[in-house]
Amino acid sequence: MEKSKIIISGILVGLLGVLLVRFGNPANMGVCVACFVRDISGGLGFHRAEVVQYLRPEVSGFIIGAFIISMFSGEFRARGGSSPLLRFLIGMAVMIGALVFLGCPLRMVLRLAAGDFNAVIGLLGFIFGIFVGVQFLKRGFSLGRSQRIHNGNGIAIPGLALVLLILVIVAPAFIFFSESGPGFARAPFLISLGAGVLIGVLVQRSRLCQIGCFRDMMLIGDSHLLYGSLAIFAAALVGNLALGYFNPGFVDQPVAHTAGLWNFIGLAVVGLGATLLGGCPIRQTILAGEGDTDAGMTFLGLLFGAAVAHNFGLAASPAGVSQAGQAGVLLSAVFLLVVGFAFTVPQISFVRKGGVTLDR
Repeated sequence: MEKSKIIISGILVGLLGVLLVRFGNPANMGVCVACFVRDISGGLGFHRAEVVQYLRPEVSGFIIGAFIISMFSGEFRARGGSSPLLRFLIGMAVMIGALVFLGCPLRMVLRLAAGDFNAVIGLLGFIFGIFVGVQFLKRGFSLGRSQRIHNGNGIAIPGLALVLLILVIVAPAFIFFSESGPGFARAPFLISLGAGVLIGVLVQRSRLCQIGCFRDMMLIGDSHLLYGSLAIFAAALVGNLALGYFNPGFVDQPVAHTAGLWNFIGLAVVGLGATLLGGCPIRQTILAGEGDTDAGMTFLGLLFGAAVAHNFGLAASPAGVSQAGQAGVLLSAVFLLVVGFAFTVPQISFVRKGGVTLDR
């Protein structure tokens, strides 16, 4: 039953990823958490890259869908306190890695299904990053335990998602909308929102996670989550072939570059960071919708990381990765490794006794 649930969810997510392209989203970008959050960051004016500014309704849909279904299923639970600030910073690092690759792990799967061979190199980097993260997990890495908190905290991110929907509908002057480029390519509002809500429900119920499938195989030999990613790939491949979107090769791929080393490193950073966080960007977004405020801090880190990436020229483009982007992703990798080691080494706590500091 559980295997059927995750396979069906994967098939539907894969098909929606292709259909959203058919309805107007950028090619090979029917669904991409990193790209969509980047667009939202631009739409709010946090960065001024004019071609990637739009309050993507899909992201609000992910969160609201997860919120609604978790409320009905009794799984909504406000919790937090597991290194929230650090999760914010790791979220930033993950976003920088994703924007060097030009996509989140879900878009990596959709790019693979459309014949983009650059995503194969990204996949290898992604698995490598997860492998490194798993070594930290095996040695006891932990960001700490979350605790139950007031339910008002748990509705903060769903509330933000609702505000974003209102802003994209009202379109006040202080909200930015791209007039060209990927930010201008968008499916109609209701289709985008409906698809986002459905994906939010599916991912919340099935626990789909691109990080989880490889992490669980490496840690405990469990391939359960892998079926979901394979189903996304298979469904998207069939959809791309049916609609004529399949274009195998390295060159002339939409919103992609051929700098193989940086594709590898970019998704290695995403793989490592998301393993430390406990889930890929879409999983973190869904968790934020069901009341996890630590995941909410990660989501805000992604949002802020997108602004940093574009304001400081770290994000890649189809022309390649700038020197600033190369430095940024390498610094992100170093930061994540430091976090991994710091939270794996046994902690020493201190108490003061008679004016003398002692360890215990």
